[in-house]
Amino acid sequence: MLLAIDVGNTNTVFALYKGAEPLVQWRASTLASRTADEHAAWLAQMLQFQSLGLDAIDDCVVSTVVPQMLFHLRNLARRYIGVEPVVVANSGAPGVPVRIDRPEQVGADRLVTAVGAYMKYGGPLIVVDSGTATTFDVVGADGGFDGGVIAPGINLSIQALHDAAAQLPRIAIEKPDAAIGRDTVSAMKSGVFWGYIGLIEGLIHRIKSEYANIEKVVATGGVASLFEGSTEAIDVFDPDLTVRGLYEIHRRVRSGAVG
Repeated sequence: MLLAIDVGNTNTVFALYKGAEPLVQWRASTLASRTADEHAAWLAQMLQFQSLGLDAIDDCVVSTVVPQMLFHLRNLARRYIGVEPVVVANSGAPGVPVRIDRPEQVGADRLVTAVGAYMKYGGPLIVVDSGTATTFDVVGADGGFDGGVIAPGINLSIQALHDAAAQLPRIAIEKPDAAIGRDTVSAMKSGVFWGYIGLIEGLIHRIKSEYANIEKVVATGGVASLFEGSTEAIDVFDPDLTVRGLYEIHRRVRSGAVG
């Protein structure tokens, strides 16, 4: 089985693939100092819930936007799986043309997610990924990465509001009953939720005005499901884009389809 690891700034997703479909996914807090041995101990515990052990894994693919994590994850694959992992870094994803001015600046997570979206939905399309940042990435008709937008994530905005204003409490993200709040908390919830809907709709509209023939808008990421049913600007909500992209990149490398 294949272990696919996607390291984000806030969370790390571990997906176990049996064939072309993910068998199970686990999410852990990203901690750059966590060693290979600590990862292995945690992973062994999670595998027990599936009546499996570490010996069930025979290959590994890693994508990370936290460079400090890569050393430990390489060692995890080498020591406990017995392989040199396929690694996707900011230098590019195998088989993905990156058509921007500074290709080396594109996060590995954005490239992997673009691959996952293109494999299922084709292109051109827009991928909206709601995580630590909210990104809007354009994937071309050939699967190439044609640029995008980076905005603060919704949780960062909530944290900034709470930290900067002494009398504003920390709130949870949820859809309010009405746009007009009748107290401080409901006003904040409305501003955060409907403000992000406005951000999403406005940026999708602007991207479509600059890039012709967008066929689909796909949303993914940790908080994307909160917006499902609240905007017609997004066509599909799909939580598995990144792990699907990791599987495809691993397939390309191991099959020799790319260098």
